[in-house]
Amino acid sequence: MSTPEDDAWFGPKRYGFGAGWPIAWQGWALLAGYLALALAVTLLLEWDAETGLIAILALLLPATIALVAIAAHKTRGGWRWRWGSDD
Repeated sequence: MSTPEDDAWFGPKRYGFGAGWPIAWQGWALLAGYLALALAVTLLLEWDAETGLIAILALLLPATIALVAIAAHKTRGGWRWRWGSDD
């Protein structure tokens, strides 16, 4: 878990570029909210394709951009390429 002086919400990936799993409650809340929105938009798309497509463009696309931006900012050590246990 994150330490009190550490404001990271996500841990770094061991291999590759990007964020790993959430390590703080804020990261889990962000991920849960995003997944709930994705599920709602998927159900709306199943119910009415035209309205669902508008919802994807108006809600899910900006939410995805926001999720990536927040995760990049709140990942411990930042986003960079990692080669495994050597880092």
